[in-house]
Amino acid sequence: MKVAVLKEHAPLEARVAATPETVKKLIDLGLKVCIEQGAGEKASFPDKDYKAVGATLAASAKATCDKADIVLKVNGPTDKECAHLAKGTHLIGILNPYDEAARLKKYASQNVTSFAMELMPRITKAQSMDVLSSQSNLAGYLAVVEAAAHIDKAF
Repeated sequence: MKVAVLKEHAPLEARVAATPETVKKLIDLGLKVCIEQGAGEKASFPDKDYKAVGATLAASAKATCDKADIVLKVNGPTDKECAHLAKGTHLIGILNPYDEAARLKKYASQNVTSFAMELMPRITKAQSMDVLSSQSNLAGYLAVVEAAAHIDKAF
């Protein structure tokens, strides 16, 4: 089974759908992992880190998605990337289904099974997969650090 990790294209998006650590875990489970070149750069994970854990690198989204069973993205794929999703592919990411109804129809027309991670139940059992709580936690932490940098008092 092949897992593809695509590069993010939103200007301010610094996340990547899989880190070298998580890629190693997938490979240890027997999966093949292909990373689009540069996918982890904004998150400070150079391509060499992915290669070191056994991932293969591909020069384009099309090459990365070739024969992929699962495609990982932080945010939903662009229209161009959607064209590379083969019939039967499983897409996992933050897909914004309420505002992207046309895109969901496109996935369905291509027989792509999509998993919108932001719809994961926000319960204790699903906490390790809950993308909203983890990102809210980080945002709150960053807000305190930023605030501390702008006042002359200790917390």
